Amino acid sequence: MIKKILISQPYPTSEKSPYFDIEKKYGIEIIFHPFIKVEGLSAKEFRQQKVQILDHTAIVFTSRHAIDHFFTLCKELRVNVPEDMKYFGLSETIALYIQKYVQYRKRKVFFSQTGKWPDLVQVMAKHKTEKYLIPQSSVHTNEVEETLNAKKLNHTECVMYRTVSNDLPKAIEDYDLVIPFTPSGFEILCENYPDFREKGVKLGCFGRSTLKAITDSGYEPAVAAPSPEAPSMPACLELYLEKENK
Repeated sequence: MIKKILISQPYPTSEKSPYFDIEKKYGIEIIFHPFIKVEGLSAKEFRQQKVQILDHTAIVFTSRHAIDHFFTLCKELRVNVPEDMKYFGLSETIALYIQKYVQYRKRKVFFSQTGKWPDLVQVMAKHKTEKYLIPQSSVHTNEVEETLNAKKLNHTECVMYRTVSNDLPKAIEDYDLVIPFTPSGFEILCENYPDFREKGVKLGCFGRSTLKAITDSGYEPAVAAPSPEAPSMPACLELYLEKENK
């Protein structure tokens, strides 16, 4: 019987969140608590990478976190980003977020129509003369470097922010089901509660990469989203609770 669930996501901003309907329907309690938080590097830490922002003519953003920490660092470093700087976003949503910091002009903001990295690289390849700067998290794969090298694009990658463990609940055994949404969230769960399985806590997950991290570690999640039957976490969770809480 599932009575209490911990989900590693922020509390829903909408009162119409399906999670609230699930709570009422099954008489359970869902606690929302992110396992990780993102923090920016200090100006001193960034300088150690010996990257000169103004040596570049275009900035590539793969997330809103990257945008926030890029402009925060520029302010701390007293770097005045020129008006003719070009910006490339992984998606239109990310590209539009840039206008929080700079005036949005189509001639200097470009983005992928699909929100996928290979498609953004195709857009970048149309601007071969640019010198690209790619702000990244401290945890990242080699995909960016490999694909840009393959296209022979002039680029520099740099770390501008990192993910760190958030303050976690003290007693994980208070929960019947814990659902991390990222591989790093699962890693933090294991680091802080290495005996969560022995305490009878079941595991759920969202996303293929999170599922892979879990199964590679020898665990079998009780519920994994998305699935062929249910494309979202709430839908998968409801299917699971229908069987588990009969």
